[in-house]
Amino acid sequence: MTYLQVTERTTLRRMREKGSHRRADLDAVLAAGFLCHLGVSVDGTPMVVPTAYGVADDTLYLHGSVASRSLVQAPDATVCVTVTHVDGLVLARSVFEHGVNYRCAMVYGVPRVVTDPDEKLLGLRALTEQCAPGQWDYARRPSRKELAATSLLALDLTEASVKTRSGPPDDGDSPDAELGLWAGVLPVTTAWGAPVTDPVLGPDVQPPAHVLARAGERLDGVRGG
Repeated sequence: MTYLQVTERTTLRRMREKGSHRRADLDAVLAAGFLCHLGVSVDGTPMVVPTAYGVADDTLYLHGSVASRSLVQAPDATVCVTVTHVDGLVLARSVFEHGVNYRCAMVYGVPRVVTDPDEKLLGLRALTEQCAPGQWDYARRPSRKELAATSLLALDLTEASVKTRSGPPDDGDSPDAELGLWAGVLPVTTAWGAPVTDPVLGPDVQPPAHVLARAGERLDGVRGG
């Protein structure tokens, strides 16, 4: 079992029982999504930007335009990248005990701008395959001009932590259990729908197999029932 190094920023202070520094838990949270929130200070003001990401080995790649203020500023300072998946709403007998079932990872570090052409293609492939497996080999690759207009940041997965919550409400053995109120979890699932074809395409152009295969699949890889 591989563990992440615990730092001042990743030390779990509240609800430690929900936390983890196991690398496998971090990998699982990152693999289940493709959109993160990049927290960075821009001109002294905190900014949190939704950003597409991809993972290759020990590196988290973040995608954007060279005109993006957040990505221009990020290489000069420590950032915090957060990936969160909501699995359910926990409805307890008392409002105080309500909560959320979730999986969340936070990654800290000083990112670097990817300038090497080969690594840039590797990172963009990781981003594309994270969103839609099979799409990198199906679609046209980026041109030199498009690569020049694209900013790619690389962040090492060395400083990170994970927190999760699952299961029923915590007040089943409290005095509130005598109230006779319903309590439980309202699950949340996110699944891919059927592909919607671009209306400018002719009827002879059908979605490729790797796109059709996603229909009905949850983002965590489980087939819908």
